[in-house]
Amino acid sequence: MRYPIVIEPGSETTAFGVVFPDLPGCFSAGDTLDEAIKNASEAAALWIEDALDQGVAVPPPSSFDAVRGNPEWKGWIFALADVDPMLFDTSAERVNITLPRRVLVRLDRRAKEEGETRSGFIARMAMSA
Repeated sequence: MRYPIVIEPGSETTAFGVVFPDLPGCFSAGDTLDEAIKNASEAAALWIEDALDQGVAVPPPSSFDAVRGNPEWKGWIFALADVDPMLFDTSAERVNITLPRRVLVRLDRRAKEEGETRSGFIARMAMSA
């Protein structure tokens, strides 16, 4: 999946600034154009993960032509930032983990106290970290 980005040109003394028209408040920068585009992909992944964790809908990417045609971005550079579509995958997957028995007993006790299954408790703990 690729999101269009607009990049404010940098110079010898300023970084290239990156804005995502589709992801409000998501921005990045880089000392070079290549670095700015790479950093943009990382910023988008963090923005999307945070939005999903908070139950906020993630807007789909706009068409590249629509963004490029917006007069607000006149004089800026246009590119696409890659976003791993697995960020949106909410399908359950069975995993096999190995834990010391004493840890498993403690984990099950905590899950029961919270009124959750073992899997649900582990998932919630991982998401809150």
